[in-house]
Amino acid sequence: MNRYYLYIFCLLISGTTLTAQKGVELGAWLGFTHYYGDLQTELAFGDLGLAGGLNFRYNLDNRISVKTSLNLGRVSASDADSQNTFERRRNLSFSSDIWDLTTQIEFNFLSYIHGSDGEYFTPYLLAGLSAFSYAPKTKLDGQPYNLRDFGTEGQPIGEEYGRFSLSPTIGLGLKWDINVDWSFNVELSIHNSATDYLDDVSGVYPDLNVLRAERGLQAVHLSDRSVGGGIGESGRQRGNSKNNDVYTFLGLHVMRYFGSLNCPRITKKRVKL
Repeated sequence: MNRYYLYIFCLLISGTTLTAQKGVELGAWLGFTHYYGDLQTELAFGDLGLAGGLNFRYNLDNRISVKTSLNLGRVSASDADSQNTFERRRNLSFSSDIWDLTTQIEFNFLSYIHGSDGEYFTPYLLAGLSAFSYAPKTKLDGQPYNLRDFGTEGQPIGEEYGRFSLSPTIGLGLKWDINVDWSFNVELSIHNSATDYLDDVSGVYPDLNVLRAERGLQAVHLSDRSVGGGIGESGRQRGNSKNNDVYTFLGLHVMRYFGSLNCPRITKKRVKL
């Protein structure tokens, strides 16, 4: 009787057919991260940061998977590297470690079954949601500073931008088997964050006299680092608040497959005497 209950359970959770592959994969990845925002307004790749993470994937069948990843990457940019005259005069810079937790659904273009002779690779699309932490920093005269603590765009004390945010995530990748247990994935994921302060730059310059009175002289020096003067006037553009910041992960993933869900047959095969 227990075999029949297990069979019914398998039917309920199978999703498609009993022959479709299910199973858990665990793995890790290494690669790079890239930032696009107020201090990187062109698709330049000179400031790639190192990144990596851990993956948990559950294959619903041979087409659909759900994956959760815990990732760490560093993003950075400097106006000194820009080809834009205003940005070079603005002379701002930042770096930030990003801790990212992403859950995504993956759709395989081709039927993908571990250990199969003909279905051992597939390109795939992904879509999901990420929660991440960030903390933009910079160096001034060789000393590191946490920019959030200085309200560089005139944020009142206690009303600074947050340390955490969300980001819808889309991307694409390629999976292929090494053998029945191990596979490689190459994946590109684009995280369109819900914050414009990943780089500490978004709106306009504050009144520097007010900023000095509330936060001190060091806050003024971090807010306006312009070369040649004349840029850090109250109300003048410091960043572009119309577009939020974006970070991207590109990496090589190594995954270990731990087997599929094997459902019992309804009847046993009879042995002839």
